[in-house]
Amino acid sequence: MKKVSLIAAAVTTALMAGSVYAEEVALDVTSGDEAMEVEVKNPTEVIADGWEVHGYMSSNVRVVDGKTVDTEFGKPDYKTAGTHGKSTNQVEFVIKKHSEYQNGVWADYVLRTEYGNGNSYAYTSSGSQKADTTAQFEVKEAFVELGGILGEDTSIWGGQRFLNRAAGILSGEFWKQSSGIGAGIQTKLGGNTAGIAYVMADPEAGEADQLVCQDPTSPNYDNTKPVCEIENRDDRSTASSIDLYYYGVDVGIGSMDFDFKYGQKQIDGGENEDGIGASVTLNTSYYGLDGWTQNAIAYGTGVMQNRGVNFGGWSGGNDDAESLFLTSYGVLNISERWQLGTEATYITALDELWGAKGLTRYIVAARPSYKLNDNIRLEATASYGHEEGDEGYWGRTGDDVESNIMNLEIATAFTANSDYFGRPQVKPYISYIKADDEASAKQIGIENGDDQFVFGVHTEIWF
Repeated sequence: MKKVSLIAAAVTTALMAGSVYAEEVALDVTSGDEAMEVEVKNPTEVIADGWEVHGYMSSNVRVVDGKTVDTEFGKPDYKTAGTHGKSTNQVEFVIKKHSEYQNGVWADYVLRTEYGNGNSYAYTSSGSQKADTTAQFEVKEAFVELGGILGEDTSIWGGQRFLNRAAGILSGEFWKQSSGIGAGIQTKLGGNTAGIAYVMADPEAGEADQLVCQDPTSPNYDNTKPVCEIENRDDRSTASSIDLYYYGVDVGIGSMDFDFKYGQKQIDGGENEDGIGASVTLNTSYYGLDGWTQNAIAYGTGVMQNRGVNFGGWSGGNDDAESLFLTSYGVLNISERWQLGTEATYITALDELWGAKGLTRYIVAARPSYKLNDNIRLEATASYGHEEGDEGYWGRTGDDVESNIMNLEIATAFTANSDYFGRPQVKPYISYIKADDEASAKQIGIENGDDQFVFGVHTEIWF
């Protein structure tokens, strides 16, 4: 606590010292026997200043046959939709400083830190987590946005950020974002939000050199190269994306968002891969009923094969990569006590997707929720996920070619607010996962047999 206090005091002192520049300037002007005071307004004077602190925590106590496991049972691949994801203890803090100036300019500084995202270990207080090089304390966003310089409705930004993110409510997968270092400009056109941005990401960032081996039995085996060689992380393959977006177009039944992205990636030999991605999103009611949905269709090729508009360090793909993505998710308000969350998501290779010919995945999921009282919510989740591809994709044959996964879950959420998204909450749950065969079960991390029970308590808060 002593070190933390010293740092806090130093930061506070520096901020207070900077406040002297916000003072008004006064001049005494003498003319004959008269003296008058002329007040000179400083156009860069800070007239409003403040801090906001927000955050997130997800602690998932998962028990599988009495131990922790390093699997999410296919959830990131649209195979299941239960609460049994990783992140044994994930913590985020978002700090925002907002300043407004006399001349109408405003500035935001946003810093997002994260710890433990994707971690599956149950750490103790010994500090041993420092020995693990993944899912540690990281800066995920750090950017500055300036408004009012180029017009009242226009802002420019630069830094590291998640730009324009969207995710399914039951799969939890982000299907749209640009994650990396970049800069952009945003304004209003016809009363709607419009922007252009350039974002880049190094896939090898933070990784060590590694031994990479070819499979001599693979049809893609290149006999002009060594079977195994060291991949030097100093040989960078930077991916970049030019984003164009136009959001909030009124279409009567809701609003539509339009995204277009052109991506490039530098690869070995000085060559480039590229690709395009586009999506259209409809934000509307729950299919004409009380509630809301987001409905999207996206298309991607090459570097942008991953759902068309999902750009980051994972981006890449050759001329054969081409995909189509559809998703629809939302919440129906059935009555004062009943709510229903649903998601239907489909992705398919129009040629290849992630190197797999004919790859197709889809999931349908539903989560009815009942408000027992103001502080207790009862939930049930059911999902069905499917995956298939052409014979031999990723080396799969026989029962491995197609998989069908069912997931059933019951839970009780103890919360400060029993609404569907009421948080904070502590939610004990039991999840049952059943695959169509043992080959499919093995793909999602089930070690023995074709089914698995997961017992857990999920604690979550947004603030």
